[in-house]
Amino acid sequence: MKPVPRIVIPVFLLLGCPAAIQASEPERAITGEDRRHWSFRPPVRPTLPAGDTPNPIDRFISARLAEKGLTVAPEADRRTLLRRVTFDLTGLPPTPAEIEAFLNDPGPTAYEHVIDRLLSTSSYGERWAQHWLDVARFAESDGFEFDQERKEAWRYRDWVIRALNDDLPYDRFLRHQLAGDEVAPPDEHARLATGFLMAGPDMTDINLATERRHEFLNKMTQTVGEAFLGLTLGCAQCHAHKTDPISIEDFYRFRSFFAATVIDPKKSRQLPPHVKEHQLAPPVSFVMERGDFRRPGDPVGPAFPRILNPGGDQLPATPDGATTSYRRTALAEWLTRTNHPLTTRVIVNRLWLHHFGRALVTTPNDFGRTGQKPTHPALLDWLATELPHRKWSLKAMHRLILTSRTYRQASRGSGPDWQKRLSRDPGNFLLSRAPRKRLEGEAIRDSFLAVAGLLNRKAGGPGVRPPLPREITATIRNKNWVVSTDPADHLRRSIYIFVRRNLRYPLFDVFDRPDSNASCPQRNKSTTPTQSLTLLNSEFSGTIATALADRISSEKDPVGHLYLLLFARLPTAGERAIAQDLLAAGSRSDLALALLNSNEAIYLD
Repeated sequence: MKPVPRIVIPVFLLLGCPAAIQASEPERAITGEDRRHWSFRPPVRPTLPAGDTPNPIDRFISARLAEKGLTVAPEADRRTLLRRVTFDLTGLPPTPAEIEAFLNDPGPTAYEHVIDRLLSTSSYGERWAQHWLDVARFAESDGFEFDQERKEAWRYRDWVIRALNDDLPYDRFLRHQLAGDEVAPPDEHARLATGFLMAGPDMTDINLATERRHEFLNKMTQTVGEAFLGLTLGCAQCHAHKTDPISIEDFYRFRSFFAATVIDPKKSRQLPPHVKEHQLAPPVSFVMERGDFRRPGDPVGPAFPRILNPGGDQLPATPDGATTSYRRTALAEWLTRTNHPLTTRVIVNRLWLHHFGRALVTTPNDFGRTGQKPTHPALLDWLATELPHRKWSLKAMHRLILTSRTYRQASRGSGPDWQKRLSRDPGNFLLSRAPRKRLEGEAIRDSFLAVAGLLNRKAGGPGVRPPLPREITATIRNKNWVVSTDPADHLRRSIYIFVRRNLRYPLFDVFDRPDSNASCPQRNKSTTPTQSLTLLNSEFSGTIATALADRISSEKDPVGHLYLLLFARLPTAGERAIAQDLLAAGSRSDLALALLNSNEAIYLD
């Protein structure tokens, strides 16, 4: 009897090793069902629901509430509303003088004047730049093992602040970040805007330059897709997207828009963070089999994702005399077409998120099939079509949202009517009341410095490094955080604190500052014992409490002034009695510390 031959299967085939040779799958065709998904269809301006309210937002919200037998909640009191809108637009509390001026203005446009005043301050750009920098994954170091510093990275941060304060139209805001060097070549600020593309982590010490470049371009492509398209393009870098009609070929065609980008590990840490391109023709791009840089497959050229390009539009020819490929300009122009399915939807959704604590599409970086459907689809499309009508002005969209009756609702109430709101809209998805929102770590720090009279309002420049707690410095290399020599810099706004990928500022880390290695559309809002312990026991809280106690010591009504500074209101009779007892015991700083640790200090109603 002949022995049965043994079948030997190589281990690398069983394990799915990249070295295994696998036939490429044919590119999946785009179907009619794919194109019918709500986010892949251009927004169509809906008809306004019936109603007599002047702000269109209220008509959409009221129409949905009416389906549940609900109405918009009563308006918040003026103090609460002033505190809410001031924090939302500037990340800082209103001053006692601002509170008094608002309360003493009986005019019908007093609230609108407050909004215009806040939008005109430099604090607006400093506040809203942080939201965008989370999306852009901004940091001032490379990350990974060595986490080398980027000496000039702060210039991109300053550009974002300046652009927002100047109300740079959003279409230009987008174009400059993708192709500022091409669309406005004489403008140094426009070139700095392309720091968006260079903002991500970078393994500068990787042995193989081709691998480093591959990883950098993949992350760049992924971030552009998430930030401007609200799509998880990065899921297609190794294989066809599991849920969305995006093939691996789509991914590498899209990556081809950035293929000419120069990535210089020796100079990138020292030079201003703007894009440079090869003077010659862009290098040939390939579909990387299974996402492996060692396995280039078919060559591909730049092209828009097929699901978003039903007409098969081609790139325009490169202008005569151009010193770059102009591919990024073509991409930016395509993204800012007024009928683009995603661009305006994505940005108005981000604005809504930061004003209401929850976006209309609760997955802001994922408008695909695995993302959530909009809670108010007609409102989303109306806002998306309204942005171009308002000349792409983000400040105009802020005014529109903030002047709505929906935004001005109270967050709390009592009685049968309020109980009906809670029972029929328990998650507040229909916005039957204003949401209660917790401040981010940066706003907590800035507001504490402001009420204590310590905030240094100096703007711009390299990131500063306040002292770190001793328990942190005892565990790291001294070179990782060299404290800024000027003590006044330690009191600057949080937006100007140095952002190191491998060492986040402790207060921000405790209050859910995101990892800057990936685009973050929305921060977590955790509640942990560490947060309470930090606010109660940290050296920072002690310093603030002492300074705040000193600030109220000369006031005729120290308790009332303290409550105005912190909460924009006067204390109740019971609160005043307790506070007076503490003051009588000579415990001004204890009183200040106790109020700093109240929920009201870090939450907005």
